[in-house]
Amino acid sequence: MAFLGRIIVIIVAVMLATLAAGIAIAIGLLGPEWHGFSGDVVERGTFSVFVVAGAAFTGAVTLLPLAILIAVAEMVKVRSVLIHAVAGAAVMLLGYSASGLAPPSYEESIDHPPPPISHGTQVAAAAGIVFGGVYWLIAGRNAGRWREPRQPSA
Repeated sequence: MAFLGRIIVIIVAVMLATLAAGIAIAIGLLGPEWHGFSGDVVERGTFSVFVVAGAAFTGAVTLLPLAILIAVAEMVKVRSVLIHAVAGAAVMLLGYSASGLAPPSYEESIDHPPPPISHGTQVAAAAGIVFGGVYWLIAGRNAGRWREPRQPSA
C-alpha cells in the first residue's frame, strides 16, 4: 500500500513541478515585456499561454529521462535538494539542446558575437532548477522511505 501511495505522490509532484517549470519559462521568456498583473486581460492571457506552452515543453522533453532518474533516486534514496536541482537543470538543458529549439553554436550575428550562454539556455537551466526544487519539496525529500519498516507508535 505504501508503494501505491508513493507512486501517487510522485505523479502529483511531477505535475506540479512541470507547472512550476512552465511558470519559470514564461517569466524568463516574457522578461521585461511582462509588467506583472496590471489588470490587462491580454497580458494575463499571454502569460497563461506561455505557462501552458512551457509546461507542455517541459513534460514532453523530460518524460523518459525523468522516469529513469526518479526510479534511480528512489532506489538509492537520494534526498538532497542540490542533487535534485542539478539533475533537473541537466535534464532540461539536454532536452533543450536535443529538441532542436536551441540555436546552433556556430550561428553568429553580423553586429556582435553570440553570448557565451544564450538566453534560451539560461531559461532552460533555470526552469530545470525550479523543476528539481519543486519535485524535491513534494516528493524527493522522502525518496526511498516507503521501503523502510514502520516504527510502532508508542
